[in-house]
Amino acid sequence: MCGRFSLDCTADQLPLPLQAALSDEHRRHYRPRPLVRPSEPLLALAQEEGVCKEALMLWGFLPGWVKDPGPGPRPINARSETVAVKPSFRGAWRHRRCLIPATAFFEGRHRFGRHDRRPFWMGGIWERWLGADGSEVETCAVLTTSANSLVAPWHPRMPVLIPDGLEEAWLAPAHGAELQALEGLLLPWLSDGWRHAGPARSVARSAVRQDSLF
Repeated sequence: MCGRFSLDCTADQLPLPLQAALSDEHRRHYRPRPLVRPSEPLLALAQEEGVCKEALMLWGFLPGWVKDPGPGPRPINARSETVAVKPSFRGAWRHRRCLIPATAFFEGRHRFGRHDRRPFWMGGIWERWLGADGSEVETCAVLTTSANSLVAPWHPRMPVLIPDGLEEAWLAPAHGAELQALEGLLLPWLSDGWRHAGPARSVARSAVRQDSLF
């Protein structure tokens, strides 16, 4: 599973599609985050009504059909092998995929990222929960796949990563053959250009600035 990640780059270093969608308000409040934890808000790129948008989502998936959002666990990960058939996830897999920017992800207490330290996309799914009082909550989960040769010595799973340039294809609602074409992106990715940065003991003690929306 992927239970922690970092987004510790500046706003000007975010992937270009997200920079283009970032509102002035969110750009002002954006701060690098050395550690993003489950149940916290995270920054994502999604598509709605054919338009890419930046979104602030809670990490922990809440299906739209749930009546009471309070009790019960909220999964932070969705297995790519079963996301198309699991009732909680299959609607989001077809219609509401998202991209979550990160500069590193953690498996156990081990940190993994690019050699060049550039941000990358983790593939995810998202959902909007609507309350009877008109309230709205957007939540998400990170898709996971089998570990590659870099991660496998430390953990059997890792996040699905979406290559740069495939943002539009990943975010667009898909059915049938279009949806099947995306399944190749759910396989373990090659480890070339990636590194294992070792145990991350100090990151757990890192604080997030309180004036940050992200």
